[in-house]
Amino acid sequence: MDIVVLSGGLSSERDVAIISGSKIANALREKGHRVVVLDVFMGYEKELENPKDIFEIGYDFTANNVIGEKAPTLAEIKAKRKDKSDCFFGENVIEICKAADICFLGLHGGEGENGQIQASLDLLGIKYTGSNYLGAAVAMDKGITKGVFISNNIPTPQGSLFKKEDLENGNIEKWNSFPCVVKPCSGGSSVGVHIVESKEEFLASMEDAFSWESSVLVEQYIKGREFSVGILGKKALPIIEIIPNEGFYDYINKYQAGKTLEICPAELDEDIAKKMQREAERVFEALHLDAYARADFLLDENGDFYCLEANTLPGMTPMSLLPQEARADGIEYNDLCEKIIEYSLQKYR
Repeated sequence: MDIVVLSGGLSSERDVAIISGSKIANALREKGHRVVVLDVFMGYEKELENPKDIFEIGYDFTANNVIGEKAPTLAEIKAKRKDKSDCFFGENVIEICKAADICFLGLHGGEGENGQIQASLDLLGIKYTGSNYLGAAVAMDKGITKGVFISNNIPTPQGSLFKKEDLENGNIEKWNSFPCVVKPCSGGSSVGVHIVESKEEFLASMEDAFSWESSVLVEQYIKGREFSVGILGKKALPIIEIIPNEGFYDYINKYQAGKTLEICPAELDEDIAKKMQREAERVFEALHLDAYARADFLLDENGDFYCLEANTLPGMTPMSLLPQEARADGIEYNDLCEKIIEYSLQKYR
């Protein structure tokens, strides 16, 4: 197959997407596919007479990229684009994608994961991996996701949604339950997320969270163990437990080697494990997801678990959770990438 891996982009998770895109492309090449890796925003700026030609050269922009300790400054990324266009798709991206058999979405966060790219590709008749635009949009917004969880009796922490005007008119002062968790509504990789113990910390954390987005979710803090459950083709994979050396599973602990211990399969009571896997499958169904996803859970000291959110384009870096879970189920990384394509193509049959 001729495959375009779309990576990069303009979200706070840009660096993570680049590493995912590189890893996916290498795996698919080893399986015999012709693969091109494009930065969806920067595009391919050289002259291109026939889009099919780029598959012959195997263009790949991802060489020598690493994940830093902080999310990238997007203004600097925008400034590097030569045509200075406001169009999200860079030069030649659409033409090259149309020439491919399928686009593998190696994107995380922002427009890559909130349904906008999915809807655009649908309108252009371009096939892509992962969930449809509706599932992606619903799962990306933590406030909407929480409403879906509640209506489907999926256990989730109590919380409240705040808008930017609540910061300006003082309504955020009404929150007085501590400790709590502050998180931007549509962010990923824990960018802008804070666990706060006091009103003073809360107000400062809300200021930071609103610097990323105009909607912020505040939730009760659940003290407990962290787990993630991957779903591949509607079936839950083995559960992975996430144990940061310190703090919680934030941006640094997610992507810097040695910061977090990950155990898969997780050491869990068999009954609890089966229930958590079933809830993950219910999350997949309730949010109308396709092909693959990942659901994140907390388990408290009483044995009760809570679903925090679902990720429709889980990380595919060497340290990412989904590939570890697939491996525990006997699916090696290269085969996982092909299975994601296989399940994604079912949307079009």
